[in-house]
Amino acid sequence: MSEATAPASQRSILEKSRLSKTHELLTCTIKTPPFSYIHLELLTNPPEAAAAVELDNLQVKSYCTAALRQFLGLTGTAIPLDVLKVEASECWIRVPRDDLGAFAAALTAWKGSSDGGVDFLLRVKQCSDWLGAMVGSHGQDELWNN
Repeated sequence: MSEATAPASQRSILEKSRLSKTHELLTCTIKTPPFSYIHLELLTNPPEAAAAVELDNLQVKSYCTAALRQFLGLTGTAIPLDVLKVEASECWIRVPRDDLGAFAAALTAWKGSSDGGVDFLLRVKQCSDWLGAMVGSHGQDELWNN
């Protein structure tokens, strides 16, 4: 059967398929992601000591556990956290989405740690349900200062 002799409904389908160059294979909407992400920064007092200190995974885990224990007790230490990346004095952490508020509150309320007359404190720089949004905005504060 040629296009000219096809019924009107089939002709409209043929026209649509000829005009469209792409086909949608799958549509997926994520309404509630399972994890949230936090970007932390290590601050020192006196600030000159920051150059000599470099974070590692164990220090980040230790500081976060201390903050959660102080704020929420044993319940706080049960919050699972994954250290995704540590770079110089900054780190990125993943926690379950429902625990983001408690985690951020614990780190904000934490008085920090002291070693050899130097005070250490983790500061929350950013937190989001979407890691891509945080990584994409990383360095924006330096954009206009250089």
